[in-house]
Amino acid sequence: MLLVTGVNGGLGALVLERLAGREGVVAGSRTPDRVPATASSGTPSGTPSGTPSGTPSGTSAGTPARLVDFDRPRTLAEAFAGVRTLLLISAGAAEDDVVIARHGAAIEAAERAGVRHVIYTSLSGDGDHLPYALAHRWTERRLRESATLRWTVLRNGLYAEFLGTIAAPGPDGVIGAPLGDGKLAAVARADLAEVAVNVALDPGAHAGRTYELVGERALGGAEVAEALGAEYRPGRLADARTVAAASDALDVQVPMLVGTYSAIAHGFLAGPGGPGDLATLLGRAPRPALEVIAEGR
Repeated sequence: MLLVTGVNGGLGALVLERLAGREGVVAGSRTPDRVPATASSGTPSGTPSGTPSGTPSGTSAGTPARLVDFDRPRTLAEAFAGVRTLLLISAGAAEDDVVIARHGAAIEAAERAGVRHVIYTSLSGDGDHLPYALAHRWTERRLRESATLRWTVLRNGLYAEFLGTIAAPGPDGVIGAPLGDGKLAAVARADLAEVAVNVALDPGAHAGRTYELVGERALGGAEVAEALGAEYRPGRLADARTVAAASDALDVQVPMLVGTYSAIAHGFLAGPGGPGDLATLLGRAPRPALEVIAEGR
């Protein structure tokens, strides 16, 4: 059985979409009654208290869903029962201690439940300067140190969709994102979902591997502006911090965003500049990031 966590998130939903109709796949969510349309709210016998059960277990109406809440580790023993492969999608934007506690609980529960293989969606290796890298590296280390689990690490680059959001033109047609002359090896989220599915369906072939999944062509503000018919006039990091702090962003997200701008601007996220693990695991050329950004307007 394959369990996919975080299926209500952008990446998890795309993974679940690609697994729709396959036997032996279970969707994991803290809100299993609100999983994407490809999944049902049915859960196996022994469903934790409070889990919706409007659709019988094993229904063909969609992928069965289980309650998986890393902030409530007691939910995980039943959630992981019978699971052989766990696709652990990183657990959201929060302070390091919160994310580490979530991932630690998931890995410990997987060990206790007899899960054989954990596939973890991490952060690209060139992202070590980012404010949110530490929790990813801790999780990778915890998996490597496990006495029972086989593992695969998918080091995902930042999404093309994310670049399209932070470098979106304002009402005046100007992109003011503080990216300087830096560039980002952005990658289409759908490509990352496809890789995750390919690995999850044949985990043994990827045991003990760490894959770097970044775009082949790095993009900066100037390239995005040209593609969108906009003008690029990069602003300052301080101004970006002020705007983010005044928005509805969580407090922890403000330094995350500013740190990301800075890492791009100062040349730490430009990628290898050519084919890598992404194309190999896709079996084709990755989708151009500019195409994704243009479609997202």
